[in-house]
Amino acid sequence: MAVPARTCGASRPSPARTARSLPGRGPRPGPSAWRRAVGPPRPLSLLLPPLLLLPLLAAPGASAYSFPQQHTMQHWARRLEQEIDGVMRIFGGVQQLREIYKDNRNLFEVQENEPQKLVEKVAGDIESLLDRKVQALKRLADAAENFQKAHRWQDNIKEEDILYYDAKADAELDDPESEDVERGSKASTLRLDFVEDSNFKNKVNYSYTAVQIPTDIYKGSTIILNELNWTEALENVFIENRRQDPTLLWQVFGSATGVTRYYPATPWRAPKKIDLYDVRRRPWYIQGASSPKDMVIIVDVSGSVSGLTLKLMKTSVCEMLDTLSDDDYVNVASFNEKAQPVSCFTHLVQANVRNKKVFKEAVQGMVAKGTTGYKAGFEYAFDQLQNSNITRANCNKMIMMFTDGGEDRVQDVFEKYNWPNRTVRVFTFSVGQHNYDVTPLQWMACANKGYYFEIPSIGAIRINTQEYLDVLGRPMVLAGKEAKQVQWTNVYEDALGLGLVVTGTLPVFNLTQDGPGEKKNQLILGVMGIDVALNDIKRLTPNYTLGANGYVFAIDLNGYVLLHPNLKPQTTNFREPVTLDFLDAELEDENKEEIRRSMIDGNKGHKQIRTLVKSLDERYIDEVMRNYTWVPIRSTNYSLGLVLPPYSTFYLQANLSDQILQVKYFEFLLPSSFESEGHVFIAPREYCKDLNASDNNTEFLKNFIELMEKVTPDSKQCNNFLLHNLILDTGITQQLVERVWRDQDLNTYSLLAVFAATDGGITRVFPNKAAEDWTENPEPFNASFYRRSLDNHGYVFKPPHQDALLRPLELENDTVGILVSTAVELSLGGRTLRPAVVGVKLDLEAWAEKFKVLASNRTHQDQPQKCGPSSHCEMDCEVNNEDLLCVLIDDGGFLVLSNQNHQWDQVGRFFSEVDANLMLALYNNSFYTRKESYDYQAACAPQPPGNLGSAPRGIFVPTIADFLNLAWWTSAAAWSLFQQLLYGIIYHSWFQADPAEAEGNPEVRESSCVMKQTQYYFGSVNASYNAIIDCGNCSRLFHAQRLTNTNLLFVVAEKPMCSQCEAGRLLQKETHSDGPEQCELVQRPRYRRGPHICFDYNATEDTSDCGRGASFPPSLGVLVSLQLLLLLGLPPRPQPQVHAHASRRL
Repeated sequence: MAVPARTCGASRPSPARTARSLPGRGPRPGPSAWRRAVGPPRPLSLLLPPLLLLPLLAAPGASAYSFPQQHTMQHWARRLEQEIDGVMRIFGGVQQLREIYKDNRNLFEVQENEPQKLVEKVAGDIESLLDRKVQALKRLADAAENFQKAHRWQDNIKEEDILYYDAKADAELDDPESEDVERGSKASTLRLDFVEDSNFKNKVNYSYTAVQIPTDIYKGSTIILNELNWTEALENVFIENRRQDPTLLWQVFGSATGVTRYYPATPWRAPKKIDLYDVRRRPWYIQGASSPKDMVIIVDVSGSVSGLTLKLMKTSVCEMLDTLSDDDYVNVASFNEKAQPVSCFTHLVQANVRNKKVFKEAVQGMVAKGTTGYKAGFEYAFDQLQNSNITRANCNKMIMMFTDGGEDRVQDVFEKYNWPNRTVRVFTFSVGQHNYDVTPLQWMACANKGYYFEIPSIGAIRINTQEYLDVLGRPMVLAGKEAKQVQWTNVYEDALGLGLVVTGTLPVFNLTQDGPGEKKNQLILGVMGIDVALNDIKRLTPNYTLGANGYVFAIDLNGYVLLHPNLKPQTTNFREPVTLDFLDAELEDENKEEIRRSMIDGNKGHKQIRTLVKSLDERYIDEVMRNYTWVPIRSTNYSLGLVLPPYSTFYLQANLSDQILQVKYFEFLLPSSFESEGHVFIAPREYCKDLNASDNNTEFLKNFIELMEKVTPDSKQCNNFLLHNLILDTGITQQLVERVWRDQDLNTYSLLAVFAATDGGITRVFPNKAAEDWTENPEPFNASFYRRSLDNHGYVFKPPHQDALLRPLELENDTVGILVSTAVELSLGGRTLRPAVVGVKLDLEAWAEKFKVLASNRTHQDQPQKCGPSSHCEMDCEVNNEDLLCVLIDDGGFLVLSNQNHQWDQVGRFFSEVDANLMLALYNNSFYTRKESYDYQAACAPQPPGNLGSAPRGIFVPTIADFLNLAWWTSAAAWSLFQQLLYGIIYHSWFQADPAEAEGNPEVRESSCVMKQTQYYFGSVNASYNAIIDCGNCSRLFHAQRLTNTNLLFVVAEKPMCSQCEAGRLLQKETHSDGPEQCELVQRPRYRRGPHICFDYNATEDTSDCGRGASFPPSLGVLVSLQLLLLLGLPPRPQPQVHAHASRRL
């Protein structure tokens, strides 16, 4: 029997009488009760516009009012398919454009992209570019070593003896509270004039270098003044390097003392708050100053660690983590009687940004209790370092212990794990002010090739948590020339405004000897670096011959991308490199994992794969074929890859030698031709060097026309390939107007516009007035409809983008349209390519009405009759729209058309926001598949600050009992408290400022974050199905069927009778996320390789310099006086000090 419709007053069918979708399975066809015999068809000739005179299948008859039968809905689907195909055949002009290309065959050649040759050529060009920088680096490093060796140390040197340009001088002069303004020490600072330079995106002076010194280092110290003295000679080498290679960008020497000298001179980018930039913490310096590290940090959390000391330890650990790069591995544990990891990481993990974030958050939860047990801490650390079943650096091994002091030397532990070879270095840190004997801590460090440091207050943290790099650099210095190898960094944000760069680094060694016959010096002087902007490397890659979906990419040994079209960080942190893994830049699968591994291993390869790609607007997923080809870039740690779709194997190259024809086609670019030939948008490409760019396409076209009146397409200052192709496509699309569009009445068929876009950069929209509402990107390669049309066969529908949070579409003046596009495929001499995309823009309201008619039982122009008790028919989408929901949904799950008038303003929204119940059923029945991924380059609004109470965050506040206790005043805690408060006045940004903001970006408004993205795409079901949404008396019948040769799903369903079935809502909107669970990810780390060389041991290393220092025991009188000054609000201004090894004398 037929299923009765609710409009006829019938009750719901029992679930037992209807077909339903079984959990975990695909949908089943409906029962035979849903299907009935059909009557003969009746003609539609009088019902629809002329186009619908196409042969259509007739509507079946029925003997009772009912939910439409399956073959009835299949019939509607075929009518929809034929209508869409008919419109596109007549107005899209695919066949006509093919003929136009063939008629103009003499105006272009078909060129081939040979992947292996292409990728090898680009790799060679990049190698040559970087090699020029390497030669400049070597000249600088050799000169620096010679200058320092010849330098004579001056004990009595004064600030006024040194003349240099202080990059922060102008900013400090503008700051009345500046330390240097108060001391009046500007006599030694040069005042320079600067000129704007587009290469540096900055004002520069090519005659001088600039010097930047960290805020927490005293510029007038003897060490710094001597450093400034001998590095001045580098200025001439910098200048000579630029003379030999004018393309050089920043040349920088980062000194181990913290001084940065760079060329050309430019003012430092003044931060909004305190300037925390220290070259020794930059990614390029860390990578160049030492070999990779396996580090275990152990923190004493015994009961003797006071609140203030524990806070200092937590901050110290976080600062220590910031000295590690992605080549390093680390774990952090706390100990008292027992040792345990502070986080979920049970072994060494890569020191990448996300893992370090886990550590930093976990460290804040450490609580002091119990008794000190050094043995437990060190045994845990050694066990971690001896675990060979995990991925790790396998180079320098070290243990960093933070404690407030103790007497146990745990010699038995060292004898068991580390002696006699002493392959693990031990660094000990005495934290806070206390009266403990520090001799055991010094002994541990000295006995294990490490170093002992003291961190009495917050001001000592940054310096003393990075000085260990000097110790790790000893084997490099002693290795001499063998260690003088250039390394190339990960991508990171340049501190001076160049944008994303990579840096070539080369260590600079101290070649002096302490005396006649003495051992050679084993100190690293610093690191020399030369920047290469990513844009300069991109210019070496093919721009437009690869097509819209072809691209070049490059990765390093960590699998991080150096080049990739999806490398687009929205915001950058100056303290961290930009680390986007290749498998996160694309949608991960097994084939790409294999390609990534082969590239990291330095192999060549080629592989064709079927894979998923995300659309440019990140709303859709397409399954496509791609050819991957890759080769290593010699003399670097990089590997280069080329990705080509099969249809981009060939491309067109215009050959417009006929100047008369050039002029004729060029005239169709003039706005005066737009009224008759349609509006032309041209891609904003770099056609000529003197062409002024503009974001406004009308203005850009004007600039282009003005330039073309002065030069010819064959001019040497222009890209002849781009210009010839642009002009050719202008003529070809004009012929499409002439042959097809001009004689058609678009209004008759409810079309707002017709259009064509080409690889050559032309987008022609007809008629001219339709350009007013054209919102697609004028660069076809950056237009989502263009790229998706190339990757999909058939007609691709693109509804207007709507966000659920925005107001609905305004359906006024029939301006809201739906794009339908398809690629034009040419076959020329057995070579297939897709040089263009054509399409139409449907009038939303008119096509919504047409959709209802096509999905109805009407076969002539008579008014339809509604099914009722006395009639015998099936419900349809036109008459029974109060009871029947009929929709077209695209392959991303977005609403395209609906028979419900109130849903027209929701076109373009994810269908779950329109009918959550039905969308969930489509997903559960495998009509859609979900793909979840993470965007690690997103930017999020800063979190509002929490309630800090009456005291600055991070400051230990003593209680009233503490103030009344004389013992508290005489203890080291009071002195440490005062120091922390005093330093906090200067360094409060460590606790309160965002690192990026503190380090020189005054306009930070957003911070980097992770966003979870969810896209839906068609699943495995490719047939017509009936099913039921089972919910008792609220159950709903529905039918779903894919429309052939489109990206549409046709769905007919009963309208919901009640809301009890709202079981869940599928989400498509991007949401903030913490990313995948890091604790699980580290159990299956991605493949990587460390640098090919390791310098962690040298038999001649002198380990006698292993740290000294003693606590300063303040008197009661001094403490009381200082505390009174603090309470009165008159704290003395501290003199920042340089903390350096005793042997740091240069």
